Amino acid sequence: MVRGKNSTIDERVYAPDFELPGIDQQVHHLARYLEKFRAVGVVFLSDKCPYVQMYLDRLDQIQTEFKERGFTLIGINANDTTHSQENGLEQMKNFATEHEIVFPYIKDTAQDVARCFQVKLTPEVFVIDKNYEVCYRGAIDDSPESANSVKKAYLRDSIAALLSGKEIEPVKTKVVGTGIEWRV
Repeated sequence: MVRGKNSTIDERVYAPDFELPGIDQQVHHLARYLEKFRAVGVVFLSDKCPYVQMYLDRLDQIQTEFKERGFTLIGINANDTTHSQENGLEQMKNFATEHEIVFPYIKDTAQDVARCFQVKLTPEVFVIDKNYEVCYRGAIDDSPESANSVKKAYLRDSIAALLSGKEIEPVKTKVVGTGIEWRV
């Protein structure tokens, strides 16, 4: 696996496999995606997060740009639904339809996957290679408010580097967003 120049073998982090329900009424397995694609981007989303809403068009563009090269995004909503169905599959489906999301959108009802990834904010993205190694973790880019102001396209650059066999740098960035609604 090609890593950034500041990474060592001891820093390797692996993504947990998962089986989660999607808004398409199918069960989604990370393993199945990694069988079909050269790399997968897992992005934790929340329908209510204003940062997620600012990034949706950019995420759709990234999905479209890299799909033919063997990459796919998977959106995961891990917000609690025990006290409110506001984050349930039906609401997620409405959100995805309204915003024309072009990648799979799935629900981490038990919040186990989010805990394994140690996610705290949405949107946070993880780029995963065929060996389940997390090659990049962090922000989508450096300008949530404006796509026109982006100077560093972290997600796009990490995908391009991974698919080209080049170093990913940086391998981790700070995320700005809204906190996950954890079950109490």
